[in-house]
Amino acid sequence: NKKRFRNTIYFFLRPSDRNSDLIKINLAIPKPFKTTLKEEKISLCKVRIGGFEDRTKCLEDIPADIEINTDESSLRTINIYPYSPIPSNKESYAVVLKVSNPKKSGLYQFHSYGQNKGESVSSYLGSWTIVID
Repeated sequence: NKKRFRNTIYFFLRPSDRNSDLIKINLAIPKPFKTTLKEEKISLCKVRIGGFEDRTKCLEDIPADIEINTDESSLRTINIYPYSPIPSNKESYAVVLKVSNPKKSGLYQFHSYGQNKGESVSSYLGSWTIVID
């Protein structure tokens, strides 16, 4: 039995993704992405996005309340409520998931929505495609 690899996945929120201070982030987990999600393995941080020379790394943890929800159709979402709004500045932030890879390889599409300060509804922030080999 091949051990499932642990993985750290960063979902970047770049300055261009935010035009106002964010008070809530919602991340929709694709249904086929079958892995155990735990609140303590999910975090939000100010991030330095790595590249060829440097690895991506959290510079500062952002304190937040985290909820994992499953609806009737078994679609899972993660709601993140930072204690203070994420500013619309030049910094990059990331939602960080520490998970075991799902058994099935493939492409997984994650979507995120954010609620801006002073608004009652969330708007689309972006999507990420994750490849599991």
